[in-house]
Amino acid sequence: MTFGLILLVLLAALLHATWNALAKKSTDPLFGIGSFRLFCALASACFIPFVGLPANESWGLLVLSVLIHSVYYFTAAASLKAADLSQIYPIYRGMSPLLIALLAAYFTGEWLKPLQWFAVILISLALLSLAWHRNLAGRVTPQALAWGLTTSLLIACYTVVDGVGVRLAGEPLSYIVWLFALESVPICLYLVLRKRQGFTTYMRDNLMMCIAGGLASAVAYGLVIFAMSLGTIALVSSLRETSVLFAALIGTLFLNEQFGRRRIFAACMVVIGAVLIRLSS
Repeated sequence: MTFGLILLVLLAALLHATWNALAKKSTDPLFGIGSFRLFCALASACFIPFVGLPANESWGLLVLSVLIHSVYYFTAAASLKAADLSQIYPIYRGMSPLLIALLAAYFTGEWLKPLQWFAVILISLALLSLAWHRNLAGRVTPQALAWGLTTSLLIACYTVVDGVGVRLAGEPLSYIVWLFALESVPICLYLVLRKRQGFTTYMRDNLMMCIAGGLASAVAYGLVIFAMSLGTIALVSSLRETSVLFAALIGTLFLNEQFGRRRIFAACMVVIGAVLIRLSS
């Protein structure tokens, strides 16, 4: 991976942590996620006349990604409800790099070099360690753990699907725009049909946050999909999950959480993993 590509993925990680923190701050995480997807779709729809359609070969994967994302948004909201952000976010983001590496190797033949496997495992373990620091030990409930692991598996599935789909699309931007325009439909339909009053009230009262979260989520994953069109899926996803550290930093700066020695140690391990990815590419 080039240095420029690494910077793009790190920017995506920062934006991803930002919109997840905004969703956690919502009165109902599902309202936050749904509103973000709605504004993401509206922004993406503006580009449809300029990008055309993805290649026919990519449409099956694009539709599959929409379906997986739809389930993921509900499990992510349930995860954020079930535990604190500093606990649940490392669980469902920390497991996914290793899962993605395994799925990508099996389905796409992208087998990593030994040093790259070591880097991916190092990053996953470092991020997972943040979920069980001493003063929170034992507070991750079985329900929260189940939601977190389910969300992690869905993240791995849609990441690999999009990594392959964007390469078949012919034009990465076309795939990204159509994915973002379509994936909001299921969750927004559900909220409008089942929770219309609460959803519309939430958006009315938090309009600027909804717009900011929508744009942050769009740019965050758009950059990741673009990066996967150029680089190895597993390595891109591993760097993307450094969003866990950005979430910890956001908590320290804006939510009065302590960064702590464990987070410093995890940050160092992630940096080492990132350096190993760069050196082994």
